[in-house]
Amino acid sequence: MEKAINSYETLFVVDASLSEEEIKALTEKFTGMIAANGKISEVNEWGRRRLAYEINYKTEGYYVLVNFESEAGFPAELDRVFGITEGILRHMTLRLEGESDGSEAAAPAEAEEPAVED
Repeated sequence: MEKAINSYETLFVVDASLSEEEIKALTEKFTGMIAANGKISEVNEWGRRRLAYEINYKTEGYYVLVNFESEAGFPAELDRVFGITEGILRHMTLRLEGESDGSEAAAPAEAEEPAVED
């Protein structure tokens, strides 16, 4: 039986108070883990940014966004490792709907009705 391959996007925020080497090591750890269990299509390092609200008394974080394809069970393991790793402030992994898995049907153009003004 063929295993389902899905597209995912994960965003994680590293504690910006860590040294540059530690931030780079954490980024490489997670991109390496993703590459070993799937196929990375894009890695965007957004860099240091101000957080919208304090997390553990921190006001800045180093943001990394990774788009990848993997089997359906891998994101749960990735989230588990994010949760137990020191230096990760927040993380989120989403499954992307789209052309890669063919599950999203195109909506007909006439489905939207024009707005009626009074």
